[in-house]
Amino acid sequence: MHKRFFAPISLAFLTVPVGAAAQSAVRVSEPALAPEPSKLLDRVINNQKKDEEALEVYERMERLEIRKNANDPVPASVKITRVIPSGTGMDKIPVNADGRPADTAAYRTRLEGLEHALTLLLNNNRAQQEAVEKYAKRRKERNELIDATHNAFFFTFVGREPRGDQLLAKYELTPNPTFKATSRLTSIFPKVHGYVWIDENSGELARIEGDVTGDMSIGLFLGRIYKGSHFMQERYEVLPGLWQPTFTQYDFDGRKLFSGFSVHERTFYSNYRYIGPPKDAREVIRKELAHADLNKTDSTAADP
Repeated sequence: MHKRFFAPISLAFLTVPVGAAAQSAVRVSEPALAPEPSKLLDRVINNQKKDEEALEVYERMERLEIRKNANDPVPASVKITRVIPSGTGMDKIPVNADGRPADTAAYRTRLEGLEHALTLLLNNNRAQQEAVEKYAKRRKERNELIDATHNAFFFTFVGREPRGDQLLAKYELTPNPTFKATSRLTSIFPKVHGYVWIDENSGELARIEGDVTGDMSIGLFLGRIYKGSHFMQERYEVLPGLWQPTFTQYDFDGRKLFSGFSVHERTFYSNYRYIGPPKDAREVIRKELAHADLNKTDSTAADP
């Protein structure tokens, strides 16, 4: 539940709207000079869309650490998964820290299920097509949410900050008081404040960070997210020309019905690998299954 309703907050920082930047007054930290906003931000928004589309053809590893409190040095639980695009979303298969199956039989069953789902999708199975339509609807809603940020925030150039051997352009995001929400999700924008860091050479978003500045309703079940909740994400060029998240952190508290909840999650992303659209992904999975069968046969033959 928490990710579904907190996603719009993170979305506010996943795109740098051109219109909002044009309305903002530019503060320049000496001796840095502000880049030309319109051209840079046009590149960022186009690249962000490209990067999001790439997630549909790249698999990755995710390490999710869940803490009871934000400052706990050791997570209460850790979940490591191989994340594979399925054409209708993402299939997450549990693995060990080294990326190998924790349970070989269960892992194989999950791969076989994914291969079967991809086959149904490619054969225009009705149920799978309905799932594709729902997925397309979610993408459309996401794009509409991104478009809404064009007028939801002012972007003010702060200066440049180092990250490793790079200098990143830093912008402050403040709510536009004249913004009119068009949906329940966009109604949260006036209650978030944050910063974005941009790699000017590539025109890519390198870091995003935001805070909830006032209690906000999450609509269903009389839910609320409380003031002080926090979100951040680091993004790097994980492969030549491919920028993706490497780390995300959620720290927020809220209420659902009459029960409070607290979420403190850190997710590390790694091992991005091209697997292709559904047809290509199915072949990759089939080869992996066949290779596993061959290894099993060789092992059996070697037994005395």
